[in-house]
Amino acid sequence: MSTDVDPADPADPDDGAATTASDADFAAPSPGAGRFERVLVVTTDDPAGRAAASTAVDLAAAHGATVDALYVVDTTEGWDMVVERRERAGEALVESVEAAGAAADVDVEKWFRYGTPHREAVDFAAAHDADLVVVGSARRTGLDRLLHPDPLPARVRRGADAPVVVVGPDDD
Repeated sequence: MSTDVDPADPADPDDGAATTASDADFAAPSPGAGRFERVLVVTTDDPAGRAAASTAVDLAAAHGATVDALYVVDTTEGWDMVVERRERAGEALVESVEAAGAAADVDVEKWFRYGTPHREAVDFAAAHDADLVVVGSARRTGLDRLLHPDPLPARVRRGADAPVVVVGPDDD
């Protein structure tokens, strides 16, 4: 039995060259062809939240992804003045993520939700097909552990279908 072989074919087994994978087969993905297409960052007004925003922009830049900057106005306390303050803080936070994204040539979409932060973050991630969720987590003291035994990052990690990266304040 004979086989027809194209003399210009680099994978020709009869030309004496080894048939191994080329370096191009293992090259890093080109921009826009990364593992993540949508990175959700849950912004908070603390050092861990700012570190999470920075990490999300860096990851999105490395993968050619879009960042969804989400701020959830916690309405569980229901005071109008507190909610208004949180809205202003949230607006400044998502604007800062947008500015960081512009500096890194990353598209950033700004979002606000009202409600319980972990529920809104998990629902948003599912509704917008987030490939990765980034959330900040501050170091907790003994008293904080008693007052808030189940923090936002733990709740998001349990509820999200996408992978969750928890960033500490020193991880910036």
